[in-house]
Amino acid sequence: MHTFRFFASAAIASLALHAAPAFADEGMWTFDAFPAAKMQADYGWAPDGQWLGRVQAAAVRLTGGCSASFVSPEGLILTNHHCVVECAQDNSTDQRDLLKQGFVPARREEELKCPGQQAEVVTAITDVTQRVKVAIGSLTGEALVKARDAEVARIEKDGCKDAKTNRCQVVTLFGGGQYKLYTYRKYSDVRLAWAPEFQAAFFGGDPDNFNFPRYALDAAFLRAYENGKPVKVKSFLKWNPRAPKAGEATFVVGNPGSTQRLITGEQLAFQREVSLPLTNTILSELRGRLITAMAQSAQAKREGADQLFGIENSLKVYIGRQQALNDPTFVKMLADAEADLKGKTLGKPGIGDPWADTATAVKAYRDVYVPWRFIVPSCTLMEQALTLVQAAEERAKPNEQRLPGYTDSALELTEKTLLDQAPVYPWLEQLMMTWSLSKAREYLGADDADTKLLLGRESPEGLAEKLVGGSTLSDPAVRKALWDGGEKAIEASTDPLIVFARKIDARERELKKLVDERYTGPLAEAGAKLADARFMAYGDKVYPDATFTLRISYGKVQGWKERGQDVNPVTTLGGAFERATGAEPFDLAKGFEANAAKIDKSVPYDFVTTNDIIGGNSGSPVIDKAGTVIGAAFDGNIHSLGGNYGYQGEINRTVVVSAAAVQHALEVIYPAPALVKELGAK
Repeated sequence: MHTFRFFASAAIASLALHAAPAFADEGMWTFDAFPAAKMQADYGWAPDGQWLGRVQAAAVRLTGGCSASFVSPEGLILTNHHCVVECAQDNSTDQRDLLKQGFVPARREEELKCPGQQAEVVTAITDVTQRVKVAIGSLTGEALVKARDAEVARIEKDGCKDAKTNRCQVVTLFGGGQYKLYTYRKYSDVRLAWAPEFQAAFFGGDPDNFNFPRYALDAAFLRAYENGKPVKVKSFLKWNPRAPKAGEATFVVGNPGSTQRLITGEQLAFQREVSLPLTNTILSELRGRLITAMAQSAQAKREGADQLFGIENSLKVYIGRQQALNDPTFVKMLADAEADLKGKTLGKPGIGDPWADTATAVKAYRDVYVPWRFIVPSCTLMEQALTLVQAAEERAKPNEQRLPGYTDSALELTEKTLLDQAPVYPWLEQLMMTWSLSKAREYLGADDADTKLLLGRESPEGLAEKLVGGSTLSDPAVRKALWDGGEKAIEASTDPLIVFARKIDARERELKKLVDERYTGPLAEAGAKLADARFMAYGDKVYPDATFTLRISYGKVQGWKERGQDVNPVTTLGGAFERATGAEPFDLAKGFEANAAKIDKSVPYDFVTTNDIIGGNSGSPVIDKAGTVIGAAFDGNIHSLGGNYGYQGEINRTVVVSAAAVQHALEVIYPAPALVKELGAK
């Protein structure tokens, strides 16, 4: 789905710590710190280094925000259907709707390129903590952020000499307590190889989202290419389409996006009181605007489907988080954990009172949050315009002085994302920009200087129409000319979106400087001290917040009790027929209806496990002790929405589409005999 700076800014990076050591199946562990002894004690078995190495080498990160895995030596990648929705839509037309019809190519030559997509595999994890901390030294505020980012840029450039095939990324862990260099082998040509109908993958729609029992075929296959040919990979996971067994150990390997389990009570209060209520209010309005617009025509319904899907999913997540932070029992659990850490470390040498420092930073952030959040309107073309304007200025600077995203290590992906050809829908761009401009005026006020900078004397509707309607940035050739032309081309451009981006760029940079000085820098200082406090109190029996980097969690196939009733951990294909009503969103996909007599109703469909995951884990392989794939994680239950802040083992569940159901679909519902042969299941 499309991602926007607006949504990204709604969640503040986790830079402080309070949680106690992990219990039971809790934890999204880094591969270089897997708690083998803990799992051995819990399960009587734990994977060894060879097992972990083999699995790590087959795990894939998709830059669109999902996880995946190689499942054949021919570069075949298993992920979720909702992770390929944007690719399917980008390759669709009114005559050939790949979301509605599904995509089952007869030959590999028919596999379709996914614009903006890149597949990445971790090849090394290196501790660079000391190098970054030395660069920071005793600096504070914005100076700290600049020094840290400069050293990160140097480390990433030093680590990846071949930017064509490798990508380096320094990741901040434990709020600044650790810095790790992740080295990736990247594949920039990713193609769609198989996808069922959208209705099969999202049966039950929004009502069933984050719920269980589920009856969703949320699976798809991609393929990595290089030099126009499928990639030959040495490491892949064996496909094992068997039934899951209640109580068996399972592993989820993927890239959880972000968690905020380590933030302080003051940061939680900010989310509960400020950011989440605002987010839920304006996203609800956007959802209503989009549904109304999509109802105008079949074409608009198709073109807006991916955007609506993403908005509804995000809205449910943020509503769930707000509910979690208003639950007294849940909040007490978090407060007790923070109190335990404080009691063990507050005032100790080298620790001081980082909680007070964090509170001061959060208070300062409240004053700049609204303008920082609304200064860049939300739509794809606006993102592209600002990227072009900023890239022209940043690329002229030395590598270590550039903004994140424009350093040498990040530049190739930034360029690919910007220049790959994908359809742009003017009505949708105008709707998004009108909505975000109107919300900026509403929350900033009509007389605010930033509102006047954005709108001048225009209305949100009128300005959006002028900017989108007059722009030629939807043409990738235009974007490429501006990218290649650098500062001279940007300064000479009369494209209304480029002119507008030039106008707001200076203010965004000014606000970033303010945020770095008052919030990001102080939190980095406090985060490092809180990391030291955590290590002092709990040793190495802890895991860092999620950072959209490779993690592994262990758990088991197990249901839970809901309102006093046992929830069975496994559903069957037959359950989808029983649940179907014939009306949206509980109408069966056409492939299911057409093949009803052939479908084995007893085949396991979806199942739940106790594995600890979060958004970004979508598409993660679910692996058994033998290291084989028995499913793909695609969701959590409703209780998992609070998992952003803390794990509750008795009710948090991961929802998985079984490999058995996917295999049956490949054989009977959406036949793909070549893929069946390639997967090699007996």
